[in-house]
Amino acid sequence: MATSVFSRKTDLFYLVFFCIHLVVMFNVDLVSLYPDWLKQKYMLDLRKWQVATYKDQFFVSPPAWFTLYTYLELLYHVPFCLWAIPALKNNDPRVPIQLLIYALETGITTITCIADYMSWTVISRAEVNQLHTLYVPYLAISVFMGVDMVARLNAVVAGARPPPTVAGKKTR
Repeated sequence: MATSVFSRKTDLFYLVFFCIHLVVMFNVDLVSLYPDWLKQKYMLDLRKWQVATYKDQFFVSPPAWFTLYTYLELLYHVPFCLWAIPALKNNDPRVPIQLLIYALETGITTITCIADYMSWTVISRAEVNQLHTLYVPYLAISVFMGVDMVARLNAVVAGARPPPTVAGKKTR
């Protein structure tokens, strides 16, 4: 029987994060990909609120690469979250390698967004700082997750090493 996720606090944090991430993706991030009949008023209102609150130009006039990142969310993040939620709950041994890949991808895409919006001239420095409150936490979580997964994988690899050798012979 798997150790309860409630006793694995970091995994519980990741589990809650992925549950929230799914909701945000379906209700905000992916809305631009939906056919009109699928777009609900509350989804459009959430996006309008995001633009009004954060002056997030990615949702006003997205560059081509941001549209690619949106498809990446649909094709990678959604299935990944659907896998990760039960995997974290059940303490699946594949979690460290899969979450490391996720952390690297998310860190790279998020820092790309941060670098881009920091160059925008259509918003003030205060508005850039407001955008930081939206994007920097995703970067921080991905960095934390990446470091955590590297540490977990290092522990596994260190435990699986063959005995050290001296001049090509095993030591006893």
